[in-house]
Amino acid sequence: MTPDDLSNLYARYIACLNARDWDRLGDHVHADVAYNGTRIGLSGYRAMLAADVQAIPDLRFRILQTVAQPPTIAARLHFDCTPVGLLFDLPVMGRRVTFDENVFYTYADDRIVAVQSIIDKAAIAAQVCTASGP
Repeated sequence: MTPDDLSNLYARYIACLNARDWDRLGDHVHADVAYNGTRIGLSGYRAMLAADVQAIPDLRFRILQTVAQPPTIAARLHFDCTPVGLLFDLPVMGRRVTFDENVFYTYADDRIVAVQSIIDKAAIAAQVCTASGP
């Protein structure tokens, strides 16, 4: 697999997420996928994404940057959204927030087998604290 092939696979995965096409998630994510070191499987991964969308109805995954070195692709994703309640235990409660996620994906057989994610929760906290006052 070339870096371009991997980048194209990843772009199709992000399009699947943005379309909320959970029935096709298995085309992009391995049945035995691990998230941050824990094997959660495809059903756990799907449930995690569905919960994210329930908490953030306007969730859109926007790719800011990728670096592909097969079998791994690193991405910086940007989110500009309005969570309806708590987000990462922060009382966002319907306010618009922006934040980034830095994530590494490992592929095997053209599907994601491992995800290592770090979300910029400090950026969300700073916006929530600013919005709610001192």
